[in-house]
Parts: sequence; structure tokens; C-alpha cells
Amino acid sequence: MTAVSDSATGTAITHPLEPLTADEIANAGTLLRELAGLGPTARFVFVSLHEPPKADVLAWSPGDPPLPREVELTVYERGDRTTYEGVVSLTTRDLVSWRPRPGVQPPIMFEEFMSCEAIVRADPRWQDAMRKRGVTDFSLAMIDPWAASWTGPEDDPAVRRITRPLTWMRSAPGEHGYARPVEGLVVIVDLDAGAVVDVQDHGVVPLPSKPGNYEAAWQFDPDNVPAFPEYRDGLKPIEISQPDGPSFTVDGHSVTWQKWHLRIGFTPREGLVLHQVSYDDRGTVRPVIYRASLAEMYVPYGDPKPTHRFKNVFDQGEYGVGWLANPLTLGCDCVGHIHYFDGVVNDQDAAPVTIPNAVCMHEEDAGIAWKHTDFRSGAVEVRRRRRLVISTIVTVGNYEYGYFWYLYNDGTIEYEVKLTGVISTAAIAVGEQPTHGTLVAPGLYGPNHQHFFCVRLDMAVDGLVNRVVEVDSQPSPPGPDNPHGNAWETVKTVLASEADAARDTDANRARYWRVESATESSALGAPTGFALMPGSNTPPMYSPDALFAPRAGFTQHQLWVTAYDPEQRFAAGDYPNQNPGGDGLPAFIAGDRPLDGADVVIWYTFGAHHVVRPEDWPVMPVSTIGFMLKPSGFFDGNPALDLPPSEAAGGHCHTG
Repeated sequence: MTAVSDSATGTAITHPLEPLTADEIANAGTLLRELAGLGPTARFVFVSLHEPPKADVLAWSPGDPPLPREVELTVYERGDRTTYEGVVSLTTRDLVSWRPRPGVQPPIMFEEFMSCEAIVRADPRWQDAMRKRGVTDFSLAMIDPWAASWTGPEDDPAVRRITRPLTWMRSAPGEHGYARPVEGLVVIVDLDAGAVVDVQDHGVVPLPSKPGNYEAAWQFDPDNVPAFPEYRDGLKPIEISQPDGPSFTVDGHSVTWQKWHLRIGFTPREGLVLHQVSYDDRGTVRPVIYRASLAEMYVPYGDPKPTHRFKNVFDQGEYGVGWLANPLTLGCDCVGHIHYFDGVVNDQDAAPVTIPNAVCMHEEDAGIAWKHTDFRSGAVEVRRRRRLVISTIVTVGNYEYGYFWYLYNDGTIEYEVKLTGVISTAAIAVGEQPTHGTLVAPGLYGPNHQHFFCVRLDMAVDGLVNRVVEVDSQPSPPGPDNPHGNAWETVKTVLASEADAARDTDANRARYWRVESATESSALGAPTGFALMPGSNTPPMYSPDALFAPRAGFTQHQLWVTAYDPEQRFAAGDYPNQNPGGDGLPAFIAGDRPLDGADVVIWYTFGAHHVVRPEDWPVMPVSTIGFMLKPSGFFDGNPALDLPPSEAAGGHCHTG
């Protein structure tokens, strides 16, 4: 196994979309402090590249004068409890823009995330509630700062900045804290004051008795649930070797692999971003996607008990998945010949923070690409498929999420989310069965919940003039043209405007959507295109009349299409924290802009439906969900015909 890592500070700025370096983040913070007159109470939430206009990026070529290097900064001023947005130019050292955003709350910051535990532990009301539960050693308490959601006017973001932490108890240092939830206890913390403003105790439920440990030191504890006497045997080593090195090349954050060209980006809110994804088709580099990113993720819980009914979190918009990225480890998170990209984010003083190995890139064998056996002659032709894997893994409190982009050498693009980590647990009296969850240990259950992911795809199929076509399959009408009733056909509907383009999946019609060029055609005379092929999906289970439902309007439909607007980047709006709702995609489409022959953005939402299983405890096996983008008339035939034969024992993997 081999690993190569980019330096966070030494990358030359060779392209307008190159991520910010550590020096640039520090310089941008210093510059904004000077130009905007910021004082010590100003806290920097996110510092990100202010991407140049799309037209300027597309017109730029290596060797051209560099485009202006600009940085966007989200600042929370504790002095007046106001959020500000600024853009500074590192090129001219000017303040490009500076504006307040009254009445909104930015995401919870790292310093707030880490201080919340100490704030709650020190509160006498919380201590009294813990003593009622027989707890006297408060150092074993584990307090997670859950976002506040919206429970009514008292959560008005213009009035106060709050979080609603929940408590778990370790039974000893190092033990699995989520095994012992403190049920019925909800705390409200004022993050500006750094103090608890309310403690709500809805009644004592005994702490579950089993530790539920899974770490190596506790693996064989006979009191553990489940318990295993020893590690399994018979697992022989697997060696992944590329003696000639990988097939990809990397220049800064530019990647070339198997006819694919793309750029790797990274922001503190979105994490991994792909830019300018294109394919070299017999010498012509053809664009497919201008920008691809996670636009929001939302986790609503389906348990009405007081400790859980406010749990509907936007892990991206209320925290940010970039600064929560894990440093990935060779042989553990990634296996093979690895190239790593560091992630550079900021702390609340605008000092750079480097997450080493935040993005992992490697190749994988992906089974056969194509095969045919001529049963008459015995001739066999087979080729193996390979994919480029670009991934990042984040930890959001109890859960881990892995975000994986796969590029295949047959022109397919796939996006997959891997869910693991620890379920958010709840306590119940021993002998009772939960109505809105599943028992996983005596007195311990996992509440019903869902995970919704929205991916923003700024499409560019053979250019920026595209349209989106919905494709349904249906039986052909009975009659002379269908005498046996076996015929079926596809029905294509152009999604002509934004109001028409809020759509749902339909498995009964094998529905998919084709993003096609409005100007380019294939050799067969049809528009070139890529098809968005839905994977597993589910609608929200909460009532549309739920108090919090307007906060996640983007989950109303699985597909949305909007006309490109660089200001419209996040599916639930810029600031979902404590937001009662109405922002994001439902607001974006209110103007009903035309889409046929436009620069279009696809927003695809897919939901993971989690009815917890006992097998999900004490740590959850990976569950996956995602979708594919497959060439659909983009090529004149199978683009993988030119894959070389693989070597096999005694010769090639084919006979002629």
C-alpha cells in the first residue's frame, strides 16, 4: 500500500478553482478584520473560496493572467448578535462586499461545539436532575450539542442563539457512552451567554444496565451485548498491488484518469466538491458537470417523546461537514495506492486548520465491464471494469457518513453515501417495548429516523445549454399494433419550467431523468445526454403539517431543477439553524424560470429509511444509498470497447 499527500500550504495557485491554502485563509481573516473594523467578539464561522463567475472560469486557460483571488467569509458578531457576510480580494486587498444578515443564525461553530459539555456540567439544575438518576460523578457525562430545531417563537433566531444538548452517561472512563442515554432531560444553552437558560426534566427513566462496548479493549467483556469469545479466524490477507503505480495523474487538485478530467475542491460547509468533470472522447474533451456537491443533509426523528421530538438536524447547514472530516488512514479507511488531499478549514479566529488526508483517491477493480461468449465457436471476449474512488468521511456526533464519488471507465458516474457509527439511543423501562423504535438491549432502543441527502449537480452536458427530460415506461395501448399485449414504450416529457420540474421517483414507471444537450446531437441524430438513475429512496414519514416540516421543504420532492444562479447553493437555504422554514428550493422555484435550453442545476434528494435493527448495535454496520449518472446517447456506442484485455494465468482473459 502506498500513500501520497498534498501539502496544505505548498500548493501553487495554478487554477481559479484551486481550494484556499492555509496562508490564504489567514490572510483573508486579517484583511477582513482591518477593512471591516472587526473587534475581538467577531467569530469566523466559515472561510471559503469565493468562486469566480462561471463564464470567467470557462474562458480561462493555463497561461492566461490569473483571475482575481477572492475569499468569502461568514462572520458571527457576538457583540451585536448579528451574522455578516463578506468577500475580500486577496489580489487587490479590497473589501469587495460586506453585509449584515439580520434574523438568521449561522451554523454551530467548533468552539461552541466543544464548550457545550462544560457549560452543561457546571449547571446546578442539570446536576440536580442527574442526582435524581443516581449520578454523582458528572465527569462521566457525555453531552452532545444538538441543534435547537424550531419548536416555537421562543426559538426565534433574531432573539437568541441556542442549542439543545442531550446527555449520555459512561459507566466508566472509556466505555461506550451512547449505551446509557439520560432519557427525559433536555437542556437549552444560550451560546452567546455561554450559559444554561433552561433545564426540562420530563421524568426519570432508569439508565440501561448493559455497557454495549465495541472497542478492542472491551471486545470480549462477558457483560457486553453482544459478546463474542474471540476474534474470528480464517480471514486471510488481501494484498492490493499496483507495481507500476496508479493510472491517475495529479497536478495540484487537477486529476486525470481513464479519459476523465476533473478538479477536487473542499469547503468547510460542503466538504468534498467536484469541479469541471469532463470526458476525453477520442480526443475531444466533452464537459459533463461543472460542479457537484452535497447541498444539504437532514435527519428527522420519528419519536414523539420529549427527548427526541425536536431532533431534526441539518448536519451540513447547522454544523458543516467539511470541518468535521476525518483524517483518513491508509489500510483502514482507504486501501491500495492512495493519493490524499488535505482539507484546509478555519477556526473561529480565522486561523487555518489543516485536516490531513481529508480526501482519499484510489482505483478499485469493479468486476467485469463487458463480456460475450460465442457459444458456437467458443470464442470469449471479456474486459474488466475499474473505477476511480474519491471519498471523504465525517463524524457528526454519534454518526459517521462516508461520501463516495465513483468514476467508471465506461463513462458512468456514481454517488454513494455510507452510513455507520452509532445510533442515537433512547432509554425505556426494562420490560417495555418502544412504539416508535426498536429495542436493541435491555432498557435501550433506537428511535425510528430517516436521513435525507440532497446533491446539487450543476450540469454541463456538452456545454451549458441543456434541458431535462423525464422518461417513463408504460404499456402500449392494446389494439392492432399490440395484439398480444406485450408491448411497452417510453414516454418522454420535457420539464419546461421550474414549477414543472419538482418531481418524484416512480418505480412503477421505472422513471429516470435525462439531462441532454439542447444544441448537440449524436451520430444517430438524437440529443447527447446523461441519465440520472435513481437508487433506493423513500419519502418523508413525518406529517406535512409537522411543526418542523417547512424547514426541509426540499424533501417534498426527489428531483428539483432550477435555472443556474450562483447565489442558490444550499437546498434548505443559507441558514437553516433555528429557521422556521420556507427557504431553499421551494423559494428558488417561485419565479418559475424557463428551463428548456437553459443552464440547469439538478438537485436530487434521496432518503435512507432507518427502522433500527438489533444488528445496528453497539456500532452500526455500513448501510449504503445513492444514485448514478449514466451516459445516455452521449457516446455513439460502448465507450469501454477499447479497454485492454486483462492478464490471466496462462494468457489473456479472452480467446479468439
